[in-house]
Amino acid sequence: MKHILCIILAMTGIHGSYAQSKPGLDSLIQQFRFAAKQGLIDVYYPRNTDTLYGGYITGYSFDFKPVGAQDKMIVTQSRNVWTTAEAAIFYKDTSYIKLSRHGFYFLRDKMWDKKDGGFYTLVTRDGTPKTLVKEAYGNAFAIYALATYYKASKDREALKLAQATFQWLEKHSHDPKYKGYFQHLSKQGVPIERTADTPPLAETGLKDQNSSIHLLEAFTALYEVWPDALLKTRLQEVLTLIRDKIVTDNGYLQLFWTTDWRPVSFRDYSEELIMKSKNLDHVSFGHDVETAYLMEEAATVIGKHNDPLTLAVGKKMVDHALKVGWDQQLGGFYDEGYYFKDKEGCTIINKSKNWWAQAEGLNTLLIMAERYPNDPMQYYQRFLKLWEYVQTYLIDHEHGDWYEEGLDNEPFRKTALKAHIWKCTYHNFRALSNCIQRLEKLKQEG
Repeated sequence: MKHILCIILAMTGIHGSYAQSKPGLDSLIQQFRFAAKQGLIDVYYPRNTDTLYGGYITGYSFDFKPVGAQDKMIVTQSRNVWTTAEAAIFYKDTSYIKLSRHGFYFLRDKMWDKKDGGFYTLVTRDGTPKTLVKEAYGNAFAIYALATYYKASKDREALKLAQATFQWLEKHSHDPKYKGYFQHLSKQGVPIERTADTPPLAETGLKDQNSSIHLLEAFTALYEVWPDALLKTRLQEVLTLIRDKIVTDNGYLQLFWTTDWRPVSFRDYSEELIMKSKNLDHVSFGHDVETAYLMEEAATVIGKHNDPLTLAVGKKMVDHALKVGWDQQLGGFYDEGYYFKDKEGCTIINKSKNWWAQAEGLNTLLIMAERYPNDPMQYYQRFLKLWEYVQTYLIDHEHGDWYEEGLDNEPFRKTALKAHIWKCTYHNFRALSNCIQRLEKLKQEG
């Protein structure tokens, strides 16, 4: 029987140590299922439904008491719409569609600019705009949410709004000359240019990797439900831009660029100035491992599942993050690194291990383990190590959800805010649900 099992594993391309790693797959799947449902989804929903003003409550203390003014950002509201819609699909439970629809109505009725189009970035709890500046990044998350909500509900109003958002970006944000998208836009959709008065460390007027990768993510989700020719062109364009331009030769994402795609780098300056400007120029290991997944997902949707260049670049990014951004003792991806010109290799300049990078790491490492089961990088062993780290230092086993940063380096996060406009359920649930599906597939094959 053991001999037969080895033959089966060889035929499926799965290494025996991969399929039989401890803890057993049944236990591992059970852990992930509990973390996704009781430890995350049930903690937030329907608790965070704002029955007074619509949308979702944003700010919660460590023990899940509402705190603060409860301003609403397009990114967080969209992520909650996405998560509830994805939960409806994943659990085959239509009760989540009602929660997702509740958020969709707030996007449609309060956050969409009915005069000039596009979504406002930030509004008060009741939906009054707090800033008139609009962002490609926020509109990308709106598309991501609307497309997924449509996929779950077949609500054509949501699809129409997703299409309108794509067309608004096409008209106002897309750069027909140099490609890519302008991030910051006026209320009327005019790109905000960098001028002599722009603070030197401001992001204003620059193109960036973060909006690019999330536009890729959004266009992927929209193309799944609306296979439009122009959308496919833009999806391929953004994928190529990220893979061939934004990813550096070393295998990490350059964070910011001028409008004509010259990298914003401070490497030739003093270490003091570099550290002051690191918001514009550093190695973000979390974004690197996330992007490897998003590129492969995008390539799959447009019919290039095994595109060798996309796969090679994605693997290079993950390997780079594991080689220089991974905690060799406890596991986990550090937040930031930098290649100083007078130092060898990459220096870790921020040892925090934020929740979203570890979540994305779980998902991507399991993908790498499936694709490269015998690779010397030992992706599956790293996946298990990261899951051990998450359980020990990130998951709040008393109150639910994950701490914002790992407690090994930042123990004070235990009583910090559990949720705010930049933190909700999207990274965790996507990673956990994707891992559950892959682990269950592995169990069936093993």
